[in-house]
Amino acid sequence: MGKAIPDRLVLLGTKGGPAIRPGGPMPTASLLCIADRICVVDCGLGVSKGLVEAGLSLKDLDLIFITHLHSDHVLELGPLLHTAWTTGLATPVTIYGPKGTRGVWEGFCASLSYDIDLRIEDEGRPDIRDLVQVRDIEDGPLEIDGLSVRAMRVDHPPVTDCFALRFVSADWSVTFSSDTAYFPPLAEFARGSDILVHEAMLEAGVDRLVARTGNGARLKEHIVRSHTEARDAARIAEMAGVRTLALHHLVPADDPGISEADWRAAMEGHFGGEVIIGRDGMEIRPKR
Repeated sequence: MGKAIPDRLVLLGTKGGPAIRPGGPMPTASLLCIADRICVVDCGLGVSKGLVEAGLSLKDLDLIFITHLHSDHVLELGPLLHTAWTTGLATPVTIYGPKGTRGVWEGFCASLSYDIDLRIEDEGRPDIRDLVQVRDIEDGPLEIDGLSVRAMRVDHPPVTDCFALRFVSADWSVTFSSDTAYFPPLAEFARGSDILVHEAMLEAGVDRLVARTGNGARLKEHIVRSHTEARDAARIAEMAGVRTLALHHLVPADDPGISEADWRAAMEGHFGGEVIIGRDGMEIRPKR
């Protein structure tokens, strides 16, 4: 990037699911600055504003990773890049995502073709379609200059292409679980990471959540079979031997009847390291 970028992890949006409510948290997105690279992991609604509030100039976008194509992880991919472009983005950006990500990006560009073409002609901007490259994620290492990133397919039915991501530099390592049911192989994948960012749910709050959202039994069935109870996220962290567990993609995330104490109580006795209950805008720095 040409300049030193301080290592940090910012949880931009910590809510599981696409719905938003007054005063509540936003869907999933994270900023990871590591090895002088700027990595955006997932692009749920609100990611652009979250990045700006985290102090990032959008014209410095570098790498974007999409773990899977549920809308709460990809809805603002196109708008983020377009907003960065209108902010002055003129350097290449690479998107890494599962098969289908290219279609999301190209579909967005097609839908905004009038605006894009007009701004190129009227404002003298480079063609955003030439600045952005999309590369498919598969199991194994990703080819990225100066940064070690590995992907592993996790268990998030009915989605088959859903990937955990592990980032490693000389200074620290961060693993993202993505959305997943309890998946013991993730412990080996995350082995020794400084931070494991793991999704979590409290089944006790799911009934109230589906009552508000609708779809009743069908929605509850999906949530319970496709996500990880907080206690099981803690078990994965303990098996992996990580230093810090940061709970992310919380389900439910905006229930006034569930407090941070409830999350901690659910994990008590299952993990001996530091536990962080994610909140929008929370910044985590590596411990030297």
